[in-house]
Parts: sequence; structure tokens; C-alpha cells
Amino acid sequence: MDSIVSSSWPGDIGPIFLTEEQIQRRVAELGAQISQDYAGQDLVVVGVLKGVLFFMADLLRAMAIPVAVDFLAIARYGPTDETHGVVRLTKDLNETVAGRHVLFVEDIIDTGLTTNFIMRALRLHEPLSLKACAFLNRTRRRLIDIDLAYVGFDIPDFYVVGYGLDYRERYRNLPYLVVFDPDQAAEG
Repeated sequence: MDSIVSSSWPGDIGPIFLTEEQIQRRVAELGAQISQDYAGQDLVVVGVLKGVLFFMADLLRAMAIPVAVDFLAIARYGPTDETHGVVRLTKDLNETVAGRHVLFVEDIIDTGLTTNFIMRALRLHEPLSLKACAFLNRTRRRLIDIDLAYVGFDIPDFYVVGYGLDYRERYRNLPYLVVFDPDQAAEG
């Protein structure tokens, strides 16, 4: 693990967990595999805004097949004792996916609750097939089993930011992943 972080970033971010090179190498591998698996098929790649933006853009560029692209948006409430992490769809698909192959792309899967909600919502659109691809898979706190066709990296149970993942909307633009301690974060 590389512990060098650019001095232009505040001191609240920790050591690099995955370098830009490691990420890009794995994204290229995933793009090649997905291209092979879906060759000659009508594929729609669907992501949830905003965290998946970086991964999905790079993954799409790594694919050597024509694909359609669409996005969902969600709002989360909680988790508190009253809400238990309720998820609500705020933007549905624009693309018609009935009778087409759908690949749902996610930035990180943790408990599986949000991904399960989204997969159920996508099934209502009656795709020909529905598979999931996660950039990061963190299984330690998994509450619902999620069948993942493609996984970028399995990660331990710690907080990371960068490459689309944020802390209070900050750090998404880091080209790599760093370990982050929200308790040590500078407010700003």
C-alpha cells in the first residue's frame, strides 16, 4: 500500500489504498470481459448518480461493444431508528430496457440494501437479463446477498474516498482511492 498522498490535499485523507494505475488496469480487464460476454447483444448499462460516474465512464470507454447508457438517482434517508436507511427512487430510467440486456453498475456495495432495492426496481422494467457490476465489494456488513457478475475489488471494512466516492460531497475527484477517517475529517 502506497502511503504517499499529494501535499495539495488536506491532512484528513489517509494513505492510498488503490493507485490510479491499479484502478485503470482492473477497469480495462472488466471492460474486456464485459465486451466478450455481451458481444452481439443489445446492452444497456445503468448506473446510480453520482458516485458511479468515474467508474462507469472509464468502464464504458474500456468496452469494445456498442452500448446504451442510462442513470437512476436515489435519495437515502437515515439510517436512524425511524428510517432504517430507507431508499427512494428520485430519477427513473429514460431508456427503454424491456427485452434488452441490462448491466447495473455500482460504485460500492456494502450492506446490499440499496443494491437490492435498485435491482428490484430494474426488474420491474422487464429486461431480458439483469446483472450487476461493482467497482468495490465490501462484504463484512452485508445484510442481503447480492449476486455480482463482475467485481473490481473486494475491500476490507474501512472508509475510502476518491474515484467517485465521497465524504460529504468532497474527494470524488481524486484519481485513486484513499483510506479516510470521518472522525478526523476537517470541516470546511
